[in-house]
Amino acid sequence: MTDAALPAALPLDPRDPVALTAALIRCPSVTPEEGGALVLLEAVLTAAGFACTRVDRNGVPNLFARWGARGHARSFGFNGHTDVVPVGNPADWSCDPFGAEIRDGRIWGRGAADMKSGVAAFVAAALDFVRDTPPDGAVILTITGDEEGPSRDGTLALLDWMATNDEAMSHCLVGEPTCPSEMGEMMKIGRRGSMTGYFTARGVQGHSAYPHRAKNPVSAMARLMDRLASHELDQGTDHFDASTLAVTTIDTGNPANNVIPASCKATVNIRFNDRHSGANLSDWLAAEAARVQAETGVAISVDCSISGESFVTPPGLLSDLVAAAVQAETNRVPELSTSGGTSDARFIKTHCPVVEFGLVGKTMHQVDEHVEVAHIHQLKGIYARILREYFA
Repeated sequence: MTDAALPAALPLDPRDPVALTAALIRCPSVTPEEGGALVLLEAVLTAAGFACTRVDRNGVPNLFARWGARGHARSFGFNGHTDVVPVGNPADWSCDPFGAEIRDGRIWGRGAADMKSGVAAFVAAALDFVRDTPPDGAVILTITGDEEGPSRDGTLALLDWMATNDEAMSHCLVGEPTCPSEMGEMMKIGRRGSMTGYFTARGVQGHSAYPHRAKNPVSAMARLMDRLASHELDQGTDHFDASTLAVTTIDTGNPANNVIPASCKATVNIRFNDRHSGANLSDWLAAEAARVQAETGVAISVDCSISGESFVTPPGLLSDLVAAAVQAETNRVPELSTSGGTSDARFIKTHCPVVEFGLVGKTMHQVDEHVEVAHIHQLKGIYARILREYFA
């Protein structure tokens, strides 16, 4: 790539990760809106010689970009997203949520941490790399607009398209923010599984003064929720903390204090490690519901939604490569962690080995979201070092 290859009207140097972060923040890409973010990235990458394809599905915007030959034996991939969560009340912000203001050594705006800075860093690193050291292999970028949404037509759509078009990544790094407080302190080699159970208890309505004439779904639901919340799922595994179950709501919608309602609903959320599967946990929830139903005579049904299974990329070539680059650029050896919520790595793990490393995520999804400008430059340096070492 040469400077002359960039569009004349491009208002920034895309190899500057802070300038590119700012340009992306100014795109109001609240999920599922594209907001101009992927249009900008496609223009930048096309000008640099990447073969770009929009892989939109069901109205969800996605971008695939490859530098190098298709089907090459060595292909390093980056994955990220440009969609962001809503800003909430703009009046609560000290700045324009889409203004990308730089002050106090930080850049402010929705998506600054999660994760337009990460996308900007790996795009800028890739642009430099293919210009300065054209690799014997392929560099692939998969960028979605559906990570903060339902995630049905984002990275999954990109992987489906790749499977039918003879495109593949040998290894992949997801640029999500992974560091709790300090740059370089943590990377993710896996994630817990996540699922939600929705319970409905149906009893018989009656007067609270005559409880024997009714079947109280609230009492039955309270018994069931206590059993679920009190149960120890496990004590953790080699790479994971103990699995957790949280009761998130119990609802009846009953405005009367002297009426036993006819129905009650409750919800639990489970974050589980590699000792479990979503299917096995679903069976357990159904069995516990059936047990309480038999004890109380109150019919209890459960509907389970599995967001993702647990997975781990065992420590080895990929994690060593990333950890060495992080240490070289930050003087910190990152902890190999599986903590936190879900990410699109849960989809990529069936395609190729995958790990995650990105910025400090303390302010993601918060009012006045921001990251340190110096950390964005540092992240580009880490990603650039990873590319150099991978193709060395």
